[in-house]
Amino acid sequence: MGVLTFTINLTLDGCVDHQEGIADDETHALFTRLMNENGATLWGRVTYEMMEVYWPRVARGEVEVPPAMREWAIKLQAKPKYVASSTRKEFPWENSHHVGYDLRSDVERLKHANPDGVLLCGSRLACELDRLDLIDEYRLLVHPRLAGHGPTLYASGVPNTRRLELLSAQPLRNGAVAMHYRRA
Repeated sequence: MGVLTFTINLTLDGCVDHQEGIADDETHALFTRLMNENGATLWGRVTYEMMEVYWPRVARGEVEVPPAMREWAIKLQAKPKYVASSTRKEFPWENSHHVGYDLRSDVERLKHANPDGVLLCGSRLACELDRLDLIDEYRLLVHPRLAGHGPTLYASGVPNTRRLELLSAQPLRNGAVAMHYRRA
């Protein structure tokens, strides 16, 4: 069975607004590597909708971006993308699939079907999957910024304290730190 790894960009004060992170070649290379290491991605509807309006255009060459961003977009286009949603059923972006009615069973099936793992993106979905005790690892990219606004990670809380074991911490040239934790 593959592991479910939650990955996210956040600021030092916990803000997960996608516009507050540093989007440079090094961060895109990091997320390309993470995506390559996993067999599939899992997103909530909001994250999917944010991504589907931009990244397919980048993959098709319709938007001028640095090479690392284009490489990430092309690989993302090909990667199986699973979307957890109770309100939307159709996902036209290439290789996108619906997950929905029984989140626990559907995610457990995804983990079994992807021995290379599933990369989870989206803070609201992560909160729900943490409540269901389904997240195995955490890959956080903490940016050297104080945003001073939300949304924030785990604003709705978790059912109990989670002990984590640090597997690695890697500083990036831009001052961000990539941290990899596993549940203890």
